[in-house]
Amino acid sequence: MNDLKFTKTHEWVKPGSDTLSVGITEHAQQLLGDLVFIELPEEGEEVNAGDELGVVESVKAASDFYAPVSGVVVAVNQDVSSNPALVNTDPYGAGWLVKIKASNPDELNQLLNAADYNSQIAEEH
Repeated sequence: MNDLKFTKTHEWVKPGSDTLSVGITEHAQQLLGDLVFIELPEEGEEVNAGDELGVVESVKAASDFYAPVSGVVVAVNQDVSSNPALVNTDPYGAGWLVKIKASNPDELNQLLNAADYNSQIAEEH
């Protein structure tokens, strides 16, 4: 988890060679409970940091998820559309949601590291 970056709205980002994998955190999926539906953006969609990317819906609630950085959505995980439980069972692996080609990689510097994210979670409770 040390190679991941986090947002205050509970998304994680895994930097790759030229794209960033994005998903929702273990903490977020635990709060939501069993996911039953995931709405993903279209490939090719241009996004700005903070834009709504889609919706994750559980038996308890629906929650938007947001773009952690600006760029273009270059891939969406169709597996989670047909099997939302992947996000519950493997949020940092098979449960990734989108891949973004960042237009401003410096925005990654504004995201939280694991220690800061864990501190934020502790403050919320």
